Amino acid sequence: MAFRLKLVPDNTKIDFFKNQALTFGFAILSMVASVIIVAIMGLNFGIDFRGGTTIRAETTTEIDLGEYRSALEALDLGDVVITEVYDPSFRADQHVAQIRIQAQDDSESVTPEMIAQVEAELEKVDPAVNFTSVESVGPKVSGELIQSAVLSVLAAAAGIGIYIWMRFEWQFSLGTVLASLHDVIVTVGLFSLFQIKFDLTTVAALLTIMGYSVNDTVVVFDRLRENLQKYKTTPLRDLMNLSLNETLGRTVMVVATMLLSLIALLIFGGDVLRGFVAAITFGVVLGTYSSIYMAKNFVLWLGVNREPKEKKKAGTTFADIDA
Repeated sequence: MAFRLKLVPDNTKIDFFKNQALTFGFAILSMVASVIIVAIMGLNFGIDFRGGTTIRAETTTEIDLGEYRSALEALDLGDVVITEVYDPSFRADQHVAQIRIQAQDDSESVTPEMIAQVEAELEKVDPAVNFTSVESVGPKVSGELIQSAVLSVLAAAAGIGIYIWMRFEWQFSLGTVLASLHDVIVTVGLFSLFQIKFDLTTVAALLTIMGYSVNDTVVVFDRLRENLQKYKTTPLRDLMNLSLNETLGRTVMVVATMLLSLIALLIFGGDVLRGFVAAITFGVVLGTYSSIYMAKNFVLWLGVNREPKEKKKAGTTFADIDA
């Protein structure tokens, strides 16, 4: 007989509304606390948002990024990101690295003297290295990137709201958007609290979090819509509990699988990936919590139109659109 791993027993009957004032209140309180923390402590912006200088280095020998980082640590330059560039058009003996250094003391860019020191240290590691370009990103461009990051998150939230409204009803749309914004805001608050570096990869992680949160919430709402058609007289609260219990096994299995890979990346992924993976890890946990304890409460508070199917389908006129 085949072995099947079950993290959740069949036919669970958990009352997810038992302590709804506490669970839903904690979600709202965490959003407010996150906004306050960001306002007081600020974010530990990376080079993308703070401004700085990018040096392009080329060499004919294999690049050891660890040696490059070690060589620059003594200069105390603050946030330094070193990445190797790959391009199919490169020669076999052409190896390229980008060294990104944060602006020093709120200046427009790294001083020529500091750039000379960086180049000298790297030449000690690799005498064959050549520096082909030096580019600076000032505070004005960094400010525009911050605005673009905020707009991208808001645009994603608006798009999610429109999709869920078309797929279900406007009440589901508002609940999903609120849950997604909860995940993003609290994640940003955690980044501020622990002063984890916040850069463009973190913004990409926040958008990924929104997608995961929506996917998790839609699974529950889709089952709820099926149950609304199946049990026409059952109270909405009981149907929500039933839907959550029916999808609980899937939710726990997905979260456990994702956390296994994310924790491995947190431990072994290195500094370059740590901020991105940390954001995704926070988001997976928060997204699961908001899908179970936040989105449904908001929908229950707003209510759902439960007219008979011949008068109005459970959902909107767009309810039969394939996901």
